[in-house]
Amino acid sequence: MRHIVLTATAAAFSLVASATFAQDTPAQSGPQNPAVKDAHENNAAMPVKGSNSFTRSEAKSRIEAKGYTDVAGLRKDQNGVWRGTATKDGRSGPVSVDYQGNVN
Repeated sequence: MRHIVLTATAAAFSLVASATFAQDTPAQSGPQNPAVKDAHENNAAMPVKGSNSFTRSEAKSRIEAKGYTDVAGLRKDQNGVWRGTATKDGRSGPVSVDYQGNVN
């Protein structure tokens, strides 16, 4: 009986110690990469391939928030990137929005 009590006590102590240790460890460090970026940030110079949940209207709004006008022809390609044309600083050209919200 004494052996069972000692074993149960040791197991309980082990659980409490590991729970305490888990609370004291710092959060995981490394790059924080949210799926959707702020409208004024890009984390990539090229569109990132991935499943895109933006609607056409949301993609257009993100492009316009970056200072583009005359956004036209937006279509989602096979990589999940919205692509079309737009004008910025008097020049018209291709524009894209990836699943992270990067406008290129």
